[in-house]
Amino acid sequence: MRLKTFYAKTMTEAMQMVRDTLGEDAIIVATREEPNSKAVRVTAAVDPAFEVSTNGAQTNSWLQYDDEEQEDHDLAEVIEDTLLRHNVADEVSEQIISCATVIGYPRAEQALIGALEHLYVFRPFNLKTQKKPILFVGPSGAGKTLAVAKMATRATLQNVPVKVITADTQRAGGTEQLAAFTRILKCPLQQAETLDTISFDDGYLTLIDTAGINPFDQEALKPLARIISKGTVDAVCVMPAGLDASESYDIARIFMALGVRMLMPTRLDTSRRLGGLLGAASSGLIFADAAHSPDVADGLTALNAQILTRYLMPPTDRTASSSHTTTTSRKKAG
Repeated sequence: MRLKTFYAKTMTEAMQMVRDTLGEDAIIVATREEPNSKAVRVTAAVDPAFEVSTNGAQTNSWLQYDDEEQEDHDLAEVIEDTLLRHNVADEVSEQIISCATVIGYPRAEQALIGALEHLYVFRPFNLKTQKKPILFVGPSGAGKTLAVAKMATRATLQNVPVKVITADTQRAGGTEQLAAFTRILKCPLQQAETLDTISFDDGYLTLIDTAGINPFDQEALKPLARIISKGTVDAVCVMPAGLDASESYDIARIFMALGVRMLMPTRLDTSRRLGGLLGAASSGLIFADAAHSPDVADGLTALNAQILTRYLMPPTDRTASSSHTTTTSRKKAG
């Protein structure tokens, strides 16, 4: 199948572009609102068997369609089992499976990587070129303070001047925890009683730790909304892996509405169900770095589709899926 992405101001315009380009037999694989814009993105596919040629006649590749359909079914079954184990929401799972089966890769892990690359955006922070302060936000217990310490350590190792600001002054031990790290890194640490009192230094990469927040408390969100609305910071939502998929999606949508655009997963090493992360990213948040270890010096990884697939489909699962595909192929040959 041929996969193509369309961008338009409205869903109606995007759908018309799909019909004009791929014809009435096009399959809608996924739809998404683009962050930082008023555009929508529609991913569609069409099988060459149904693609109209320049003279209006259909190609005759339908002769091989039955075998290809069976292979797609086997691949879809492996990926569906994987997503079910991770408690991925039905709507998200359907998009991933649809995209994976039309990409054309023969192995399940390859198809899953391709689908994740197409459906989600991966944009790890480049600390050497980062201009705006990074504001770490999220629910209580998500791991924001440790994420700030890890990011500050990475900056120091890359010889990037870094400054840490904590607005998490009410939590017992919050400031002391950061102070212990910043003393070792020999970087400045500033306390701010409120987000409104924060000031920035142009000579530093500034990392801002915030107090855990209830995303369903509108009053508690107002100070956060004020600082993000100024456009002077890049806000990243720190979210632990293992949360309920629907809950993660709701939380992500709320932070998206405030102007948060980035998602930093934590606890990848201690979570076995990652459906919540896919649910959060399906809201439109962009995958940034991820925390995969309690080790501060090497606890962040630049997340991409391959790494995420490794967590979704560990090597043991890949061996099983490979055996399943081989068995199916032998049955066909016999």
